[in-house]
This record gives sequence, structure tokens and C-alpha cells, in this order.
Amino acid sequence: MRLGSIFFYPIKSTSGHEVAEAEVQPWGLAGDRRYLVVDERGEPITAREHPIMLACVALADGAAIKLTGPHADPLRVVPTSRRFTANVWGTPVEVTDCGDDAAAWMAALIGRPARLAWLDDPTRRPVDPAYGLPGDRVSLADGYPLLLTTTASLARLGDWVAETAAELGEEIPRPLDMRRFRPSVVVEGADEAFAEDGWRRLRIGEVEFRAAKGCDRCVLTTVDPDTYAKGKEPIRTLNRHRRWDGKVWFGVNLIPDGTGVIRRGDPVTVL
Repeated sequence: MRLGSIFFYPIKSTSGHEVAEAEVQPWGLAGDRRYLVVDERGEPITAREHPIMLACVALADGAAIKLTGPHADPLRVVPTSRRFTANVWGTPVEVTDCGDDAAAWMAALIGRPARLAWLDDPTRRPVDPAYGLPGDRVSLADGYPLLLTTTASLARLGDWVAETAAELGEEIPRPLDMRRFRPSVVVEGADEAFAEDGWRRLRIGEVEFRAAKGCDRCVLTTVDPDTYAKGKEPIRTLNRHRRWDGKVWFGVNLIPDGTGVIRRGDPVTVL
């Protein structure tokens, strides 16, 4: 098996970037989900409810980030010195405000009051202790530092989606894009679909990881990453084939047991 793709997402729930290599840090890939959009109460605003957020592209610009989108001129954002507490899926996390200009830019894109926040210290947020060790940390990702998917599992899911459409007399949809699942790393060459369900430890290049738990999937996977339109798939088909514990599953969450650079094409070994 080998590492086929690497993605990172500077701002949670906005557009990602595919890169040839990335630095693995204890809390995730370097630069991944260190920014978050929140409402007036400090609650996350995500593309689950506002798919247009996927049209926001953020690029590193020195100590700042540059935002581009379809609704306004590009904006260079430098975090301020003002801090506040965001509620990241039930965990209070101290974050740094990115200023009124960034807030206005985001609010105009989303269509509701919003602020952009930066996690200046990624050691603040622990991983769920039920699945991690006391020292494990995560950035502003949903729960774990990295998400792994495999092309074999996507191919199998695509076959199931086509079968579902045929059974219901619907037009066969175009193949699913892996970007719907917002992975960090995509593995090619697995012998079987969903083999990753049974992985507990693995090495990508020279970096080792623990597979903490499977990834339960939400409605964001039903949003087309190019048109931002919502549909029924793949949740409808995952409900038929990959449902247990009241949730549907695709991919596994990883916690690094080391640091280093991973590169597209690196060997992937299950330990």
C-alpha cells in the first residue's frame, strides 16, 4: 500500500488543499484546521448548515492567511490579541479573534453574523480520553488529529451507490469524489475494501500512528464539493451497508505516535 493523497484544511469546514507532502505534528498536519468560524455565542458554524463555506479558500501568507471567495475581494487576515472561549463540540477552547474585517468577510459569505478565530496554541484541546492517551491533543478538527480513507473503500461504496440508484430506477450518479469525506490521508492499494476497520497501528513513511476509532459520517458528505449542492448520497447507501451503533461509518481517525514529514507515494504498513 502507498499514500495516494494528502489534504489539509486551514479553516475548519472550508475548502481544503491537496499537497505532495506535509509535516505531521502531534495534533495533526501542520496548518490543518487551526482556524474556526463561530457565531455570537462561540459555537462553530460549519458547512453542514452552510455549504457555501466550501467556496472559501484560505492560503498561508506569512504569519497571516489570505481569504478568497466568490462574494468579496481577497482579504489578508492577521489574528488580533483578543481572546475568547469557543465551544468546540462541547469542549471550551480559548481561541484568538481575527478581527472585524475577517468577521465581516465571513458573515457576508455565510449570510449570518460570524467571527473567524485562530487556535494559537494547539496543545489546549485534548482528544476524547475514551479513545486517546492523556497527552494526546487535536487542533480544531472534529475530534482527532487525522482522518484516513482508502480508495478501495471508496470504490466499493461507489458500486453500492450505483446499485441503490439502479434498484430505485434512478440515473446512475457520477463516481463519488473522495473530497466529500474530507480526509487527511488517502491510502491506495489496500487488498480489501474497509480493511482499515481492523487496523490498530500503522506507519506512513517513517511516521507511526494509532487508529483511534472509526469515523461516523454526517450530512456534509452529501454536499458536492464543486457545486455545493446537497443530495442523498452517500448517506443513503451507507445507511444500508455501513450502519451500526445508530451511525454510518467511513474511514478511521488517526493519532500520531511521532512526528515527521509524510509524502505522496510513501509506503503504508499495518503494524
